[in-house]
Amino acid sequence: PCRSVLTVACEQTEVLLFDPISSKHIKTLSEAHEDCVNNIRFLDNRLFATCSDDTTIALWDLRKLNTKVCTLHGHTSWVKNIEYDTNTRLLVTSGFDGNVIIWDTNRCTEDGCPHKKFFHTRFLMRMRLTPDCSKMLISTSSGYLLILHDLDLNKSLEVGSYPILRARRTTSSSDITSSGSSGPRAVGSPCHQNESGPLSEKHMSRSSQREGGSPRNSLEVLTPEVPGERDRGNCITSLQLHPKGWATLLRCSSNTDDQEWTCVYEFQEGAPVRPVSPRCSLRLTHCIEEANVGRGYIKELCFSPDGRMISSPHGFGIRLLGFDAHCSELVDCLPKEASPLKEIRSLYSHNDVVLTTKFSPTHCQIASGCLSGRVSLYQPKF
Repeated sequence: PCRSVLTVACEQTEVLLFDPISSKHIKTLSEAHEDCVNNIRFLDNRLFATCSDDTTIALWDLRKLNTKVCTLHGHTSWVKNIEYDTNTRLLVTSGFDGNVIIWDTNRCTEDGCPHKKFFHTRFLMRMRLTPDCSKMLISTSSGYLLILHDLDLNKSLEVGSYPILRARRTTSSSDITSSGSSGPRAVGSPCHQNESGPLSEKHMSRSSQREGGSPRNSLEVLTPEVPGERDRGNCITSLQLHPKGWATLLRCSSNTDDQEWTCVYEFQEGAPVRPVSPRCSLRLTHCIEEANVGRGYIKELCFSPDGRMISSPHGFGIRLLGFDAHCSELVDCLPKEASPLKEIRSLYSHNDVVLTTKFSPTHCQIASGCLSGRVSLYQPKF
C-alpha cells in the first residue's frame, strides 16, 4: 500500500521482492510454498498473504521474512485469490475447490487461525470484494458472475440459505427494447441447490418484506453480455473492481478459447422495482477485443489508482486503455450502448506472453510480468 515493495508471485514456488523505484532485487523467498504461487495481498504496510496450488495460504511479515508468520490450511484444491475486508479485518480466500473461506487473522497462532467456509459454487475462478466491502463478486469458468449484495462475512451461507435475486443475462439498451413484456431470458444458477431448487418468488417476496428490502448476502446470478458471444458460452478468467466501486472489469474468453475480450460493466445500484422482479446490477458500457495469444493462460488486468485507465496484457506487451481518448472518468463518458475502449498506448518489452500487470498505488509506474519470468517496470517521461 505504501508502494515501497513490489512483490511477484512465481510459478516455481518463489516470491520475489523488489524496490519498485530503484528496480533493485530485495529478496527471494525461494520456498514460499510447495507449488505455484498464485496471488499476493497486503493486509497493511508490513503484513502480506500468499496463496498457492499447494492448497495453503501463508502470512508473512516484511520485518522478518526468514520464516512465515503462519500457514493456513482449509482449502482442498488450488487457492487462487486473496481479499481482505478492512472493516472486519477478515481475510477472504477462494480456490478451485469452489470454496470461499473466511480467516480471522486477529487470532492467528503458529498453527494457523480460526476459519469457516463462507460460500461454495461450482466452476469458481475469481473472487473480489468491492472497495467498501459491501459486495462480493465471483466469476466462474462457465460464464456466470455471482454478486452477493449487502455483504455480511460473519454469516456463513449454507446451501439454500441465501435469497436469490432471479438470474438473468445483463442487457444493453437494445436488449431491453426488444425483450417486450415477456422479460429477459432467465438462466440457471451454477450454485449448489437443494432438491427444491432456488427460492420461489413467494418465498423471496416474504423474505424481502421481512427484511425491508433486499436482505443481507442476497445472491444475484448473471451471465454478462460479451460482444459476439450471445449464443456461445464463455469463461470469465479475470475479475477486477473499479477503485471507486463504480464498475467491474472482466477478461472473458470464448468457450473454444479462440477469442478474448476486456469488458467494463457499470454497477446499477438500487433494489428491484418489485421484490420478485429480475434484478440486473450490471450494464456493459465498454469493451475491446484482445489478442488471441497464450491460449489457456489467464491474463490479469487492472485499473489505475484513479480508475481512469486500464492496463491490459496484450500478446508480448500491455495496452493502456481509456474510456475515451482523454482518459476521462467513467461517469463522465457513459454511453447509451456499449462502446469500444480507446487504446491510449501500447508497451512491448517482453519476449513471451504477458500474464499480469499492475499500477503502483502512489506513483506513475506500471509493472508487467510474462510467462518466462521477466518483470518490466514502466514510467512516463515528462
